[in-house]
Amino acid sequence: MDAPAVRGMSPQKSDNFHSRVVHTGAMPTTNNKARGIASMIGAVFCFSLMDASLKQLSVTYTVEQVGFFRGAAALPIVLAITALRHEWSLLIPARPWLHVLRGLMTVITLYAFVYAIRVLSMAEAYSIFLVAPLIVTALSVPMLREHAEWQRWIAIVAGLIGALIMLRPSGAGMLTLGGAAALLSAFTYAMGAILIRVASRTDSASATVFWTLLILTVVTGLMSMPHWVDLQRQHWALIAVIAVTGTAGQILLTDAFRNCAAGVIAPFEYTALVWGVALDWFVWHVLPQDRMLSGAIIVVGSGLFVIYRENRRAAIA
Repeated sequence: MDAPAVRGMSPQKSDNFHSRVVHTGAMPTTNNKARGIASMIGAVFCFSLMDASLKQLSVTYTVEQVGFFRGAAALPIVLAITALRHEWSLLIPARPWLHVLRGLMTVITLYAFVYAIRVLSMAEAYSIFLVAPLIVTALSVPMLREHAEWQRWIAIVAGLIGALIMLRPSGAGMLTLGGAAALLSAFTYAMGAILIRVASRTDSASATVFWTLLILTVVTGLMSMPHWVDLQRQHWALIAVIAVTGTAGQILLTDAFRNCAAGVIAPFEYTALVWGVALDWFVWHVLPQDRMLSGAIIVVGSGLFVIYRENRRAAIA
């Protein structure tokens, strides 16, 4: 399991913010590319099921307690994998303050995202959240001293405009709290991705994942104590789904990047919108509104353009 493992969506570039890429050194074959694409689609599907389970739990429990369930479901799996590999030393951080800051960013990200999917449809929350890769591209310029040409800045601005369009998914007001929460989660997710890039220079991915989940579990657990609701028996199945789909999604995501170049499979992260719409219809009998679809098209188009520019620049280099 690699970071950021809380929401499941991966950053978008190995030398920029694709922290999950595994470089094999070999040129991917056609079969490997097909496997990589299939694994990415499967990973996004698993994470969508996980998010749907979080949404279901948010009906009965507070947002803080749902965040605790997410961390508590994943932490034992991370520890079990570490024990099987005898890699306890990898969990020792070289720069603890980075992991604390990253963990706090994750708390805000998950809190805001769970609130967003609690009050919005899955597709609406996903559509706004998917501006995160664009925000990472923008933040990498001042924070990581990276370069973004004017074409990518236009795409970033266009994507943010698409998000602003969707901030009124109901058309009832200038701004909905659910839309604002989804945008906040995208921003803090992007900040977390930048911190991962910095932390990866000295610390292992295992350390990042472990400390992120530990801080998430402890902080949300403490926050949920004043309004704690005992876990109902019928909801144990949802906790199990969260644990299984979160783990399966990470395995598939790792396999995707191991078998295929990041630029090839990155666009398939946007299949989250397809799964979101399908789950909205199947579970909650909700279909997306025109405003949401218009904004989503702009956001996805902007993201795909940024990926295209990155691939083109990499090919020239």
